[in-house]
Amino acid sequence: MTGLEKIVEQILEEANTQSDMILEDAQKKADQIIEDAKVEADKIKAGSAEKVSHVKADGMARAKSSADLKKRQTVLKAKQEIINEVIGNGMIDMEVDRYFHMMERMIGNAVQPKSGQISFSAKDMERLPAGFAKRVSEIAKAHGGDLTLADKASDIDGGFILIYGGIEENCSLAAMFHAQKEEMADKLNSLLFT
Repeated sequence: MTGLEKIVEQILEEANTQSDMILEDAQKKADQIIEDAKVEADKIKAGSAEKVSHVKADGMARAKSSADLKKRQTVLKAKQEIINEVIGNGMIDMEVDRYFHMMERMIGNAVQPKSGQISFSAKDMERLPAGFAKRVSEIAKAHGGDLTLADKASDIDGGFILIYGGIEENCSLAAMFHAQKEEMADKLNSLLFT
């Protein structure tokens, strides 16, 4: 399993958790709508038993239909937002330790067995965890290479740029997601919509 597949798997797990929470919230809203309809039906029932019977059945059907429609719309909207956030650069704002742990895995998958430099975005350079440069060096050595942190930040939002002998390898999140966007969208859709 490649690093990107592991990232996709982690994203899918997070998306699934969020989807479950959204479905639960939508179900609660649907139940509340049905409960409100029952209360309204009970009020009407006090006035006329025959009229109540007809109105209740009609109201319940409409309330259920309305609740089901609202639930489906809410779930669909949430799933689309999750997919867009995941495929976009939503990962850049994840918790710092998780983000840099993900960067370590990405570096391990992209590092080459030669000497080079690694450049992060200005935002990432400011929030590098203590000892991260040493960890990058250890990962590179484990793959037969040598990486040092570049002094200059790259003009990217997240991820990194590997520089070997003047040749840059774009490992930014935007580049990686762009390359895998359709495949990831298909996987997320099948996970969320089935």
